[in-house]
Amino acid sequence: MSVNVEKRTEPPGEADHATEAWELKERIRSAEGVLRQRRGFFVDAYRRSTTHLLVENDEIVAFASVRRDGYILFLAVHPDHRGRGHAERLIADVAEDHRSVTCHARTTNTRALGFYEHLGFEVVRRIDDYYEDGGDAYYLKLGGESLRERLSGFVGR
Repeated sequence: MSVNVEKRTEPPGEADHATEAWELKERIRSAEGVLRQRRGFFVDAYRRSTTHLLVENDEIVAFASVRRDGYILFLAVHPDHRGRGHAERLIADVAEDHRSVTCHARTTNTRALGFYEHLGFEVVRRIDDYYEDGGDAYYLKLGGESLRERLSGFVGR
C-alpha cells in the first residue's frame, strides 16, 4: 500500500495548524521529556515563523517551524512515523530556503544530537541554563554546501 505524504507550508502570520502542531509536540514532550515550551510561547513563535508541514490523511505527521534567518524553532515527527525520512525532508526544505540553518538542542537529548550530527550539524557552543527549567543546550549550525546537495535528495520525495 502506498502512502501519500503531502507537503504544506504555512507562512508567517498564519496558524491554521498551530493547535494540531501543539498537540503533536505535547505528545512527544509527554512521552520523551523533550520539546518543553509554554503554549503561549509556542503559538506566538509558530505564528511568527514559516512552518513546513508533512501531512498524511489530513493529520500532521511532522513539522518544522523556522524563523526567517533559518533558525529552527521546532522540529517534531510523530513517533509512529519516525524512520521514514520526514525530519531529513523538513531540514532539506529549510536548507533550500536559507543560507544558514541553525537550532538549539538539549545537551541531554542524545537522539536529537545524533540526528543533527548525522546530517552535518556542528556544535558551535554550549549554553548553560538555556531552557526555563535550567537545562543546558548546544547551539548547532548546519555545515557545508556538499551537505545541502545531499539533503536536496529528500526534497524531491
